Amino acid sequence: MIEFVAETGSTNADLSARLASGQPVAEGNWLVVDRQLAGRGRLGREWFDGSGNFMGSTVVQLGTGEPHAGSLALVAGLAVHEAVSEILPAPHRAELKWPNDLMIGMAKLAGILLERVGTAVVVGIGVNLARAPVVDGRATIALAELTAPPSRDAFAASLAAHFERELHRWRAYGLEPILSRWQAAAHPVGTSLRVGPGEAMLVGEFGGLTDDGALQLRLPGGTTQVIHAGDVFLAAER
Repeated sequence: MIEFVAETGSTNADLSARLASGQPVAEGNWLVVDRQLAGRGRLGREWFDGSGNFMGSTVVQLGTGEPHAGSLALVAGLAVHEAVSEILPAPHRAELKWPNDLMIGMAKLAGILLERVGTAVVVGIGVNLARAPVVDGRATIALAELTAPPSRDAFAASLAAHFERELHRWRAYGLEPILSRWQAAAHPVGTSLRVGPGEAMLVGEFGGLTDDGALQLRLPGGTTQVIHAGDVFLAAER
């Protein structure tokens, strides 16, 4: 089920509040909003209200024997990549960037935010369908700049279906095939990266993912550093 609302502060916050209060939130249900007044990105950043774009959240109920919860960012990334790639005309190509961005060239098209609430994870996704936000220091892009975008509701249905399929694969087959497919949809191994946070940026090359989905950064001296959290930029990205 997809629940559409006209306006709210944050779909992630709304679903988190329902879970925290003990309300049942069925896995597979989505909350999608026309206008979001207090959207958040990673590390608590404010994000564009997204009027005309897709903004929605869903819940994954965690079970025993599943891959670790943080790897759901890769699952969500693949779902967004598949939904966007169905629409994107050649020669444009969407590429995943660790941990939670979908890029067209050097510009961000979509982002993902995971938040743990007890034994559940709220997965929030924002995709620039109609227009791109102006974000200080970041290049952004909307699908409307490249092709006629789908309606928000049609995109919501497509994304929900892709997410359901990717979640099933994650549970049924484990993390290894998810990692392989994610890396195939990402920028190539050897791509120059900068990794923060803050002013003390590490500069190196994308070395793929570890077995648990962390980023491998090949440093100039020949060593590899494993990154479990941080801000990642393509070297030429603003």
